[in-house]
Amino acid sequence: MRKLLVIGIGAGNPDHMTVQAINGLNRADVLFIPDKGAKKNDLADLRRQICDRFVTNPKSRRVEFDVPVRAEPAPSYRSTVDDWHEAIAAIYEALIRDEIAQNGCGAFLIWGDPSLYDSALRILERVRLRGNVAFELEVIPGITAIQALAASHAMALNRIGDSVLITTGRRLTQEGLANNAGSTVVMLDGKCAFNTLADKEVVIHWGAYLGTPDEIIFSGRIGDIGPEIERVREEARRHKGWIMDTYLLRKPGEPEDDR
Repeated sequence: MRKLLVIGIGAGNPDHMTVQAINGLNRADVLFIPDKGAKKNDLADLRRQICDRFVTNPKSRRVEFDVPVRAEPAPSYRSTVDDWHEAIAAIYEALIRDEIAQNGCGAFLIWGDPSLYDSALRILERVRLRGNVAFELEVIPGITAIQALAASHAMALNRIGDSVLITTGRRLTQEGLANNAGSTVVMLDGKCAFNTLADKEVVIHWGAYLGTPDEIIFSGRIGDIGPEIERVREEARRHKGWIMDTYLLRKPGEPEDDR
């Protein structure tokens, strides 16, 4: 039976690669490299750099594939994502069927960790349920943007004995800060949802291109630095053509919040 590895490659720094991930790359006969278009060519280039640096298996080969662009939400966000995932599932199925031998091994290289705000595992489950191609699945974890954010700010994610909530920019805009979370980590925020919060005393620890030479970080009260983060973020996005950022929000009250 075909073997499929889903490998977390970290948040953008090749040094984030674990020994387990490197070993996984070298077990694979074929490495699948997604191409999200010219504006995000850096993302494919990083995967190529990782393969150049760590793959020593002489029988390994790479197969690049185009990722369809997700439509704007209409009539709903969930239905739009569902249609998008269905289109990607068809691509995954063809790659597995046509590029991996019956007893061969292939690998998808996943930004960050496959378990956190990445849909590869859900899409592969769609492929499995179709029943057209059989495969065994193995997941290799990677360093997440959340871990990289905490490291870059030299901080702990949680206060002592307190909880951490992980959410999205969309939900932060709709729901605000949860009362039962001491710290809130926000991902997938393309519109700087932190600036919609009424409480401008909330502290933000923000980072983009984490762990890379292009890394940008800010810390401070939203009322003081929120507009500046938004300006710098947009400038960086225009310059590179894409941006990946995440941040932690916390109401003031801890010594580290006063930095």
